[in-house]
Amino acid sequence: MRTRDPNPSLALARAIAALKEMTVPELQARHAAVFGEETRIHHRDLLVKRIAWRLQALAEGDLTERAKKRAAELANDADIRVRPLPPPSGAPPARVPAPAKTRREPRRLPMPGTVLTRVYKGKAIEVAVLPHGFEYDGRVYKSLSAVAKTVTGTHWNGFYFFGIGKEPTHA
Repeated sequence: MRTRDPNPSLALARAIAALKEMTVPELQARHAAVFGEETRIHHRDLLVKRIAWRLQALAEGDLTERAKKRAAELANDADIRVRPLPPPSGAPPARVPAPAKTRREPRRLPMPGTVLTRVYKGKAIEVAVLPHGFEYDGRVYKSLSAVAKTVTGTHWNGFYFFGIGKEPTHA
C-alpha cells in the first residue's frame, strides 16, 4: 500500500526537479508513462516542460470542461490561412509604404566626445567621436574605417583598427 504524501505540492516540486536530472531516453520513457503514448521529441528542455505541465495538470487538476469547450469553439471559429487573401478582382494590390530608413549607429560605438587613441608605426593617432562622424587631423570622416584607411593607406575595419570590442592590434 502506498502512503499519501502529506505535502502534495512539495512532492510535485520534487518530481519536477527530478526531471531536470534525467537523460533524454529517461525523459522519453517518463513521457510515455505520463501521457500514455510514445514521443518522437528529442529536445531535452521541451520534454521537461511537457512532462512538468502534465504532472501539474494531473496533480492540481486540468482545465474545466467549460474552458475546454470554449477553447474548442475558438479553434473551430478561427480562420487559419497559409497565404493572405487575394485582393478583390479589379482592385490594385494594396501597397504599404516602406518605413523611412534611419541610420543606426552601432551599439559598440563610443559616446560622442570620446577620444580614441591608437599608436600606428610609432605615431599616436587620436580620433574624436562626434555625434555624426569622426574627426581626425582637422577633417571629419563618416566612419572609423575611413579614418583607418587615411592613416594606413589600405582598407581596415575601423572598429578592429581602433580596438573597439577587442584588444587593439599592433602594427
